[in-house]
Amino acid sequence: MKRIRLAVIGTGMAWGKLHWPAIQELSDRYEIVAVCNRTKSDAENFARQINLDFKNVYDNHHEMLLRDDIDAVDVMVPIEQNYDIAADVMKANKNLIVEKPLSATMEGAQSLVDLHRKHNVKVMVAENYRYNEEINKIRDIIYQGKIGQVVYFISNNVVDFETELKKDTFAAKEWRQYPQFRGGMFLDAAIHDIAGMRHIFGAVEHVYAMGIPQQEAYNPYISINTQIKFKTGVIGQFSYFPDGKETQAPLVGFRIFGMNGEIYLEEKTCGIINIAYRDGSREQIRYTPKRGYYNELLNFYHALNGTEEISVTPEIEYGDMKMVFDILQSIENKKTVYVDTIEPSTHRPHEIYMHDYEVDRQKYLH
Repeated sequence: MKRIRLAVIGTGMAWGKLHWPAIQELSDRYEIVAVCNRTKSDAENFARQINLDFKNVYDNHHEMLLRDDIDAVDVMVPIEQNYDIAADVMKANKNLIVEKPLSATMEGAQSLVDLHRKHNVKVMVAENYRYNEEINKIRDIIYQGKIGQVVYFISNNVVDFETELKKDTFAAKEWRQYPQFRGGMFLDAAIHDIAGMRHIFGAVEHVYAMGIPQQEAYNPYISINTQIKFKTGVIGQFSYFPDGKETQAPLVGFRIFGMNGEIYLEEKTCGIINIAYRDGSREQIRYTPKRGYYNELLNFYHALNGTEEISVTPEIEYGDMKMVFDILQSIENKKTVYVDTIEPSTHRPHEIYMHDYEVDRQKYLH
């Protein structure tokens, strides 16, 4: 199969630390043919690194998109720019890799979904948590029935943002410290956790959330606590604390409780998924952290060559974004918000929820 001729818009930190290392591993499948950055000298620095002729370097993506030797475009720009540039790429009939979230607003996300349906191009949203090994292994464990019927879960994410912003990190970017989009870090970062939970448990019936307000620009709340009910009947809570630090070990992490056992992931880079069974036995499943970037780009390559479907489409990302904004709406209105259900569901028996779950599980296994 031929290599994908890839153009890049945005050669900053996300490209250098996340996508480019994965592209290097996939050098037999991708080649960089053009790069674009608002600060052209930054794009030239990268071009120099890979011996790319400066005639292939741009500071105007419209000009670059006129080329006919581009198979796909990888877009890595601040969230508030995602919509405009992704729309331009699709209108130019180029296949697209775009970072999460799709847009700064639900209206923008809907517009990109509509464009995706209108134009005959492949679009992958780079939501790496849906491609991470640990998330997919946990999903497998549940669908294989190893811990029995899932009853509830706890997901706890604590981040010391103020310390991170003083380092050479993604948090140090000014557009993250003073976001021009609703939700701040909750949209930018917590969407990963939400995407991972939705990948494991499926569609969400409703959420009810509470938050402690703060004046810091980077996030509207010191902490957010959300009660979630999935359509399978699984319930649980997700807590996001972007202004704190866990001082006791082991961390709360991600815990899933089933009728026959419990899954425990302390944090996403620990490399071990712990399973404790009711009969007293235990099991550890190892994984390689941070493989989502590699896996998503491999999926995109296979999709362009017609051997796989794209796992994270704009439609799927739209659902993740909607849940983020539904949680914020729940906090503001102090009401339950229905996520993937238009009308409040009738009170279906739990057995019917679990039948639906079993049907999905059998489809997955076979």
